[in-house]
Amino acid sequence: MAERKKHVAVLMGGWSSERPVSLKSGEACAAALERSGYEVTRVDVDRDVSRVLQDLKPDVAFNALHGPYGEDGCIQGVLEVLGIPYTHSGVAASALAMDKAKAKAVMKAAGIPVAEHKVIHRLEAAKAHAIKPPYVAKPVREGSSFGVLIVPDDAPHPPQQLYADDWPYGDIVMVERFIPGRELTCAVMGNVALGVIEVIPEGHGFYDYDAKYAPGGSRHILPAEISPFVYQEVQKITLKAHLSLGCAGVTRADFRYDDRLHGTGELICLEVNTQPGMTETSLVPEIAAHAGHSFEELVSWMVEDASCGR
Repeated sequence: MAERKKHVAVLMGGWSSERPVSLKSGEACAAALERSGYEVTRVDVDRDVSRVLQDLKPDVAFNALHGPYGEDGCIQGVLEVLGIPYTHSGVAASALAMDKAKAKAVMKAAGIPVAEHKVIHRLEAAKAHAIKPPYVAKPVREGSSFGVLIVPDDAPHPPQQLYADDWPYGDIVMVERFIPGRELTCAVMGNVALGVIEVIPEGHGFYDYDAKYAPGGSRHILPAEISPFVYQEVQKITLKAHLSLGCAGVTRADFRYDDRLHGTGELICLEVNTQPGMTETSLVPEIAAHAGHSFEELVSWMVEDASCGR
C-alpha cells in the first residue's frame, strides 16, 4: 500500500499590507504541493484561524503568510498551542527578525555588519533629519518595502509623508544610513547558505514593492557577478545571521555592497526575512533552483522539515 501523503493546510492571505503577495505565494505553494501528491487545503487566514485549523486537523501548516500576524510570531504561537507542525521559523525567531531594530542589535552583537541607525517616532523623524542624509526611513515592523522612504543627500527636509494622519505602518520608524551600491540577497535552506543573487530594479529607484512583485520589475543576476571572496562572505554572513536570530527552515538575507570606484567597499546586512516571498518572481525559489532544487522539491522539503518547537 502506498504511503499516505500528508494533509497540508497552506496558510495565506491574512489582513496585513502584504495580503496580496501572501495570496500569490500561498497559491503557488499549494499548487506545487498538489503536484507533489500532498493533500492540500487552502486557508485564507482570518481571526478565526484557530477554530478553522482545529476543524481541519492538518498534519502540517505551511505558512505562506507575510507581514504582521503572519511572520512576527503570532500565527506561530497559535500553531504551537494547537500542536500543529509548521514551516519556517518559530515564535521567538519570527518575532525577533520582524522587529528590524531588535534584529539589528542581535546581529551587531554577533559581529554582523549593519548600518548605523536611530529608532524614533515618525513625527519626530518628519520634523528634522534624525541623521545626516542620505538615509532611509522605514517602519520597524513591515515587509515588502512598505513605507520605505529614501532621503537623498540634498533633501532640504525629511519625508513629509511621515506626518500623514492615514500613515498605516505604525508610529515607530527606523532612520538608517543609506548604503549605495549593489543589492544582493542570499537564502538559507536547512542551515545551508545557497547562492547569491544581485537584484537590479528596472525603472525603480530601489527594490520596492513593484520591483519585487511586478513581472519585469527587476532583473536578477545569479550567480551575482562579484568576487569569489565577497560571494563567500555574503554566504557566510547570511548563515551567521540566520543562526544568530535562531531561525529555522528557509530564510533570506538582504545586503548592500558598495563596490563603486571610489566607494567604501563595505558589505552591509540589511535584514533577515523569515517568510520570504514564494511567487513566480520571488528570489528564494530562483536561488533554490540554481542549487538544484525544483519548486516542488523546495516546498516538499519545507513540509517534511516542519515541526513544533522551532
